[in-house]
Amino acid sequence: MTTARKTALWRRPWTLPLGILVTAFLVFSLPPYLGLDVTKSRIPPPAGVAWYYPMLVAHIGFASIAMVTCTLQIWPWLRQHHPVAHRRIGRVYVFGGVLPASIAGFCIALAAPFGPVGAVSNTILATLWLFCTITGFRMARARRFGDHRRWMIRSFALCMSIISNRIWIVVWTLVFDSQLDTTFGGSELAMGQAISGLSTWLGWTVPLLLAQAWLDRGRRRNRVPSPPEPVVAHRT
Repeated sequence: MTTARKTALWRRPWTLPLGILVTAFLVFSLPPYLGLDVTKSRIPPPAGVAWYYPMLVAHIGFASIAMVTCTLQIWPWLRQHHPVAHRRIGRVYVFGGVLPASIAGFCIALAAPFGPVGAVSNTILATLWLFCTITGFRMARARRFGDHRRWMIRSFALCMSIISNRIWIVVWTLVFDSQLDTTFGGSELAMGQAISGLSTWLGWTVPLLLAQAWLDRGRRRNRVPSPPEPVVAHRT
């Protein structure tokens, strides 16, 4: 049993780093919004849109619940040894995390001060995240657990895309910083919208494509080859 356990941990080296990464991300991201002080918001609310900041705080809060519960859901030990907890945490992920977070995300995407390119990306992201999650939940209810797993892997990729989004922001800021006066004509607004647009699109499309490639690879690897057709002798 010890050997099997060591092998299982070795084959899943991402479990602990993922938990540490999510914890570090939340510790960094949440404090400015815990006191509900709009002046500390990292995203300045658009002028004249009173509902934006409350909706932003709601999105961040529910998305944090989604990230924590999603991390627990893909933990193999919890799934295998505590299936009841897995199901209950899954319901929290769907109805206490993804559903309200995606609705709030859809609303703030329409009014976010990041330009139309970022707005379209965030709107599609919120819609796909909700669709993949609800589809995965329905597959579990129908006891189609293979399909449930595939749709929830896509949901996981979209859920964690906020982390890769922040990485892309750093990358594009470094790329464009020296081009402020040339490419963007000295407009910080134009450069900010370009950085935001590229980061938001790459933030979720790259993880989703990687997740789909991993799913396709696993399906090809597990595919059972068809038996050869019997050879029929023909009389002449």
